[in-house]
Amino acid sequence: MMKREFEKNENRRYKRKIAIFRLFSFAPYFLCLFSIAFCIQAAAQPAGVRPPILKDVGIDQLLNNQVPLDLEFKDEGGRTVKLAEYFKDKPVVLSLVYYNCPRLCTQVLTGLLGTLKTLPMTPGKEFISLSVSFDPNENSDLASAKQKEYIDRLKKPEVANGWHFLTGQEAQIQALTKAVGFRYVWDPVSKQYAHASGIIVLTPGGKVSRYFYGIEYAPRDLRFGLLEASGGGIGSIADKIILYCYQYDPTRGEYSLVVFRLLQVFGALTLITIIALIVFLTYMTKKKEARWASQMTNGK
Repeated sequence: MMKREFEKNENRRYKRKIAIFRLFSFAPYFLCLFSIAFCIQAAAQPAGVRPPILKDVGIDQLLNNQVPLDLEFKDEGGRTVKLAEYFKDKPVVLSLVYYNCPRLCTQVLTGLLGTLKTLPMTPGKEFISLSVSFDPNENSDLASAKQKEYIDRLKKPEVANGWHFLTGQEAQIQALTKAVGFRYVWDPVSKQYAHASGIIVLTPGGKVSRYFYGIEYAPRDLRFGLLEASGGGIGSIADKIILYCYQYDPTRGEYSLVVFRLLQVFGALTLITIIALIVFLTYMTKKKEARWASQMTNGK
């Protein structure tokens, strides 16, 4: 009797093990079906569709477009200034942000800060950096606090004369953002501005020269952008030679090496070296001949 009971229990345990084994053996198939269903659901949404709130957000490239320099803003000290005060003999790096932005604007300014730390140029010396708030509700006190924060993080107090933080009224802001192709909207749901990220390089005369997208900006690209925007007003001869080997790609917002131009530069340098060598050898030969002639004359 006990033996039969034992056999029944063993049989039940065996059946449970078989059931569990079968359940786990089908698990990969269930997982595969779930993945396929998820992919089908994702694919059901049309590719490239943007949320409605983002349809009016972006940066349109308006290269060579003129920024109205008579626009008035408030600087970080509360002083009323015209943009023309910053556009004299230096190119300008423009960053459009709003200071109470919880995420993206902080990343833009932090990315610019990181670039300025390694850039072999200094705001106020070779160029001017302008950070302008597109939120008309922000004031100079907030701009001053933001300037202090980033100047302190840069650890270069003298840069305060070359990196300004401005605020303005709606009409002035709209005129500036429209001139550089910067589009943004207010999102009433999140109670934040929806906007793109990037910085813009302007010529000393206030014309749009270059765009750099995202939240990180290669020091090399910004350096080249400033060199081009200055029209030769800043940078050394070596900078100009290096810049010649690179070309701005407006679709990517960066500079890429042009192999043909690089070969031209190497070819020119090679030719100059050969000519210099020929001149040097000719000079040395004539010098030796003159010395031999002098020795022959003295020998007679």
